[in-house]
Order: sequence, then structure tokens, then C-alpha cells
Amino acid sequence: MELRQLRYFVAVVEEANFTRAAARLHLAQPGVSSQIRLLERELGQPLLDRSGHSVTLTEVGEAVLPYARAALAAVEGARQTVEEFTGLLRGHVTIGFVSGAVTPEFDVVSALADFHDDHPQVEIALTEDTSERMLDALRRGELDIAAVGLTGEESPPGISLQVVIDEPLVAAMAPGDPLIADASRTEIPLAALRDRPLISLPRGTGLRGVLDRACAEAGFRPRIAFEAAAPPVLAQLAARGLGVAIVPALPAEAGSAFGLRTLRITEPRLRGRVALAWRTAGLSSPAAKALLGRLRTALPR
Repeated sequence: MELRQLRYFVAVVEEANFTRAAARLHLAQPGVSSQIRLLERELGQPLLDRSGHSVTLTEVGEAVLPYARAALAAVEGARQTVEEFTGLLRGHVTIGFVSGAVTPEFDVVSALADFHDDHPQVEIALTEDTSERMLDALRRGELDIAAVGLTGEESPPGISLQVVIDEPLVAAMAPGDPLIADASRTEIPLAALRDRPLISLPRGTGLRGVLDRACAEAGFRPRIAFEAAAPPVLAQLAARGLGVAIVPALPAEAGSAFGLRTLRITEPRLRGRVALAWRTAGLSSPAAKALLGRLRTALPR
């Protein structure tokens, strides 16, 4: 019994067709058929039923299939382990980012570029979504790593975290807003925003979760007038006088560029936190482990 025979067998089962399996394997169809017949002869039983329009498993084939897949997975795991130790990483890593997470302080682009220079054979796929959906995708194994916004102090079940951004949240508003009539004012209690139109990130983001939770604990529901997926857009909407934007603390030059005044939110003090997240049970490949290690070292804590 040879590994290639098992590989051909699994491909034919998954394609339900010898011709498609051969094309997937970049082989001639007669060669695939011949090798599977040799495998059946060695086992002494037919594994595939070729009598219909599509190829199906026999009863024996159904019993053998899990072992064939396990054998191929074991060989692939052994190969990846050797490559990990020799620095010849290959594979595919999927990373998710919450909107607005990539900033000069959170310079993930440079970290990814450096990793690609060292491991050019690793494919990296980037996606953007809300924190809630990305945490679910991490648990399902659809994402390897994610940068998510946090709504509380505790780690979500089954997820490990490293906080990389931790900033106070501020209320940003256009000049002339009654809340900034006192030019010396630097803070504002959350309750003062009870009846004001607010501009915030969408539901499912960490910042919005922090805002919704704090308002609920204060006994009111925030009046959300506008939602946008990125903090700079929130600032632009606030600059047009459309409401008070709830955003991470803006650098002085950014506030000036938008013509905004910002007040730090107090009672309670709210913070926007972004963290690297991965499955506590472990990552699925050496490539994902290596990239997570690089990100954890390169990014601020």
C-alpha cells in the first residue's frame, strides 16, 4: 500500500469522478484508475462502486476512508513539523481585523511584511469584520488569528488574548456644542450624553459593546443617530454637527484637523481595548503558530 494510492482514493471519493480527480491531481485518468485498482487488489475488496453515473463508496470503502484520510493527515503533519524546525514554513493563515484596528501604533502591516520576507511560502489572507463575528469564526476554526475589540475585562470562552491597544474613550463634538461652552472643561460624565444624538461604531464591535454596556448600567439606552465602521468617519460626521462621536482618544493634531473638541468620558471612565485573539486550544498549523508569535513580539502590549 502506497501513500499515493490513498491520496488518489480520497480524491476520487471527494470528486465522485475519476476524470475530475485526475485533473485535480494533475495526472492522467488511466494512471489514477490503475493505482486504485492495485490498492483494491492488495486489500482484497472493492472500495469504489463504478456502476453509476458517479463513483460512490462501497461498504468497505466507507470503512477504509477515515483511515486513508488519517494517514494522509499524519504524513502532512510530520512534514509540517520538520519544515517548522528547519524554517521552511508553508501553509495558509487567515487573520481578521476589526475596523479601525490598524493604526501607526498597531503596525500590523510591517509585522506581516517582515514575516512574509522570512517565510514567502506562507499564504496570508486578511479579512475585516465585527468583533463578535470574528470571535465566532475563531471558535469554528475559520480564522486563525484576529484583532478584536473587547467589551469587558474577561476573556471570551475558549479564546486567549493579548491586549495591544488600550485607550480612553472620548466624546468628540463640533465647535459651538453646548457641552463645550466652558472652554476649560476636559471631562464629561456619561449621564450627560443621555439625550444627545450619538455617533458610534456598529453593533458587534468592541467599542460599541463598551458604550452599550455602560449606558445600560447607567439606566438609559444610547440614542444612536449614525453608525460607521471606522473612527475617522465618526469624527467627520461629528465635525458636521450631526451628533457626538464616541471614539478612542484622538491625537491633538487629528482633532484640530477635523475641527473637533474632545472630552474624556467619566463616571464611569470608558476605555477602548483591542486585542490579538486566538483559540485557547491551540492553532491549527505551524505557520499560524509562527505568525502569532511574530505578532505578539512585534506589537505593543
